[in-house]
Amino acid sequence: MKRVRHQGLYPSTLMKCSRKQGRSRSRFIKLTRQDGWSLVELLVAAGLGLLLTLLAGSLLLASAGNYRHHAESAWLDDGGRYALEIMAQSVRQGAYVNWDSTTAPVSIADDAPALISGWDAHSLGKASYGIATPLPAVANGSDVLAVRFAGHGQGISGDGSSINCGGFGVAAPDDGDALGWSIFYVALGEGGDGELRCKYLGNGNWGADAIVRGVESFQVLYGLDTDQPADGVPNRYLSATAIRALDNALAPAGATPEEQQRELQRRSHWKRVCTVKLALLLHGDGNTRSDTHAMQFDLFGPAYADGHSQDLGTRLMEAQIPATERWRARRLVGLTVMLRNKSG
Repeated sequence: MKRVRHQGLYPSTLMKCSRKQGRSRSRFIKLTRQDGWSLVELLVAAGLGLLLTLLAGSLLLASAGNYRHHAESAWLDDGGRYALEIMAQSVRQGAYVNWDSTTAPVSIADDAPALISGWDAHSLGKASYGIATPLPAVANGSDVLAVRFAGHGQGISGDGSSINCGGFGVAAPDDGDALGWSIFYVALGEGGDGELRCKYLGNGNWGADAIVRGVESFQVLYGLDTDQPADGVPNRYLSATAIRALDNALAPAGATPEEQQRELQRRSHWKRVCTVKLALLLHGDGNTRSDTHAMQFDLFGPAYADGHSQDLGTRLMEAQIPATERWRARRLVGLTVMLRNKSG
């Protein structure tokens, strides 16, 4: 009998083909089962990706906030040093007497007005004369400091060797009204924040320029030498209000109001000022601090603030500041300056 071929193939060949096709189908099934992600894997991957994105965003925001806080802190340091340097230079120049004049100096008479003075918790107008017309205080009861001095040279601005806090030259005076002025006070700037200003008499007109912005409080104390005779060392530090109270308690002497005024100027306690203590609290532009601890700033130390609660602005607590401004960067700077010249 003849063997029957199935479509030209032997049975052994058919079996081999069947086995190969079976293996190919199993590989195809395995490959199709491993192709793509399941829904659970997709959700887990998406969740991890979102978590990493949130972490990266938080780190980016924290880095940006720290950078801004650091930049504002550096600006506060520079601004504080600059303001103290200008005021200290003016205080040291205060009560200067021009002995090179061909006539007797106008400010050495015993009954001449004191060459250093100020106000507590007041501000000033830009164009008003000196400090004769004080305005209500701004920036937590900030003070006013005024120093006067003789210039040098002739003409409106002198020879330029003696300048006021605005940089204008001051000429040698021919009477008491011609003395130079350097006045420091706080007024509100364009954004509503306090700014320390320098007021001066330049070329016959009064003007004022901003020295540093972001002033939270500007405070001044005056060191009085109460020894008899004076030794140039302060025995106590008083505010401008306290010094004015001492002057008001002096018994009037003289037959006429003019004589009484000259006698008061001769005995004024302002003429016993030999040092000036300055304190300035500055703040940044925005809430850049990451901490949530409300701080307390005592501009002349906690002992003074505890005993002189009526001296506004010498203690500032952040807990009393609105939350929209509470977490700003702040810097407290201070300096004690000795007068080189007798204040009157």
